[in-house]
Amino acid sequence: MNIGFDAKRIVRNATGLGSYSRTLINSLTAADADTRFILYAPDEGRDDLRQQIVERPNVKFSFFSSQKPEARSQKSFLSPISFLLSPLKRSLWRSRGIVNDLQRDGVQLYHGLSGELPTGLRKAGIPGIVTIHDLIFLRHPEYYNPIDVFLYRRKFRTTLREAQRIVAISECTKRDILAFSDFPEDRIDVIYQSCGTRFRQTATDEERAEVRDLYQLPERFILSVGTIEPRKNALLAVQALLNPALSNIHLVLLGRQTKYVSKTLQPFIHKNQLTNRVHLLSGVPNQHLPAIYQQALCFVYPSRYEGFGIPIIEAIQSRLPVVAATGSCLEEAGGPDSLYVHPDDADALAQAVSRSLPGAEGREERIERSLQYIQRFENNDIAQQMLTLYQRCINIDN
Repeated sequence: MNIGFDAKRIVRNATGLGSYSRTLINSLTAADADTRFILYAPDEGRDDLRQQIVERPNVKFSFFSSQKPEARSQKSFLSPISFLLSPLKRSLWRSRGIVNDLQRDGVQLYHGLSGELPTGLRKAGIPGIVTIHDLIFLRHPEYYNPIDVFLYRRKFRTTLREAQRIVAISECTKRDILAFSDFPEDRIDVIYQSCGTRFRQTATDEERAEVRDLYQLPERFILSVGTIEPRKNALLAVQALLNPALSNIHLVLLGRQTKYVSKTLQPFIHKNQLTNRVHLLSGVPNQHLPAIYQQALCFVYPSRYEGFGIPIIEAIQSRLPVVAATGSCLEEAGGPDSLYVHPDDADALAQAVSRSLPGAEGREERIERSLQYIQRFENNDIAQQMLTLYQRCINIDN
């Protein structure tokens, strides 16, 4: 087979969609040496991210350039107008012009890894598969700029027209696809993200001491990981600290900070004299995460809506009990032995955390059962599932 992929997120996104894409490509290239995998990206992106793709004979990148080969070596002569138009040209190439490159390269199937497919794919006779991670922009448009919602809706409609099949990363996402479109249910495949097991490895005492000192971690804390933005609902975890049940507990919020921190969190923290009990961390490298997780007492994930919830899997692998919010896919990720509360009920969150602290009745048993539950996500053979799906689509098309 000769398979093409949308590689924009591979070379530009450090987490989320980028991690999903890089993990999948590395799994595919290792699983099938006879298939040629071509990664199409609008530019080379970040060196550190691009280099995470394992070099193998059956994988290569293909980058867009609006310049002829001889002109690319003369960048100093590019006009300012050409420079300003470059992002637009790259965007148009990814949404439409890429189809010509796919035909040129003899691509038999194209996989959009981040919810998008280019216009003209069906007309060119190239079957398209798209992975849809979530439809939060449709389910909760209030978290987005209205212009972005308009653009995302338009891309979604285009993708539905061009897709032969859709891969949903959870049953929750599949339900949303069916709720917001008329795409046939029998052409939607649920294939969970593949989760590694590195968080199961116990950090050494030295590693724990290093991160404790580096980030000034408190002795007794609950942990929440993810971008600190309105949808993630970190305010609920902060409000829970006011409950007497958590009077001696600190909260560590780990993730990229947005305006939500200064506009919503910080005013509440200062007003309620919680400055010494709420700790904000950002820019933490991946290698430090297991040692931070493993020193927490409990993991909280009060997000109002998610497509899946990888941090929950990481927390359970770190032998942490999980308290998450109801209303999306988090019950699917955490399983029946995690605890769930309404995303607006701070007292319920505090009580659930109290039931999850060391020494609480049933805590260790729930952790053990959760560890068994998440085995369905750990190193699941996503590569073979995808390869089977690719072969099926190509055979149908032929």
